[in-house]
Amino acid sequence: MHCRHAATQARIRKLTTQMTTIVIAEDHHVVRDGLRALLAAQKDFSLVGEAADGLAAAQLVEKLKPDVLVLDLTLPRLHGLEVARQVKKSSPKTRVLILSMHANEAYVLEALRNDAAGYLLKDSTGAELVRAVRDVVAGRRYLSGSLSELAIQAYIQRKTTDTAQDMYEALTDREREVLHLAAEGLNNPDSAEKLFISPRTAETHRANVMRKLNFKTQTDLVRFAIRRGILPM
Repeated sequence: MHCRHAATQARIRKLTTQMTTIVIAEDHHVVRDGLRALLAAQKDFSLVGEAADGLAAAQLVEKLKPDVLVLDLTLPRLHGLEVARQVKKSSPKTRVLILSMHANEAYVLEALRNDAAGYLLKDSTGAELVRAVRDVVAGRRYLSGSLSELAIQAYIQRKTTDTAQDMYEALTDREREVLHLAAEGLNNPDSAEKLFISPRTAETHRANVMRKLNFKTQTDLVRFAIRRGILPM
């Protein structure tokens, strides 16, 4: 009896280790429901969490350490690119699969710079999503068929002369969060409410962003956000 129980437990452990754990970060309920149904139908996939905004997604991944984060880029409270950056630090073994409607190079470049393992366009099929998850888990990069690997690699290797682009890397996590919200048009009190900080603290972070990136106006900030892929063109 003991041997039979031990064998059963061993099979359970083997099955568990073969499961791919996934967290979904998507703010649209209908889309999230569809993703959940599609991924849950795969016997070797296990959905362990869902988030409807960027901050919640970053916190959830830090807590659960899933194998894969399926991440929408345009999330409220914290942009998907910043979520990817934070996941890289808090859960380095989690493979980030970006799910986006944006096919322009700026978005793809920033995703890859932040160690995204895959970039899937939202007009892809369900079969492509499943294949993308399997590829990134296996350690391969996955890009939607319409995205050119060679073009992206050439873009990554292109040297930039934009000082602000380099200085962006010197911003703190909180300063980048404030930058993303400010680029979306939120004022300091609104940003403070989203980030659960005081308006004075939000104002300080925004001032630091403007100083470090040598911005003079809100227009400078928005133009930078578009070039950086934080805002859609």
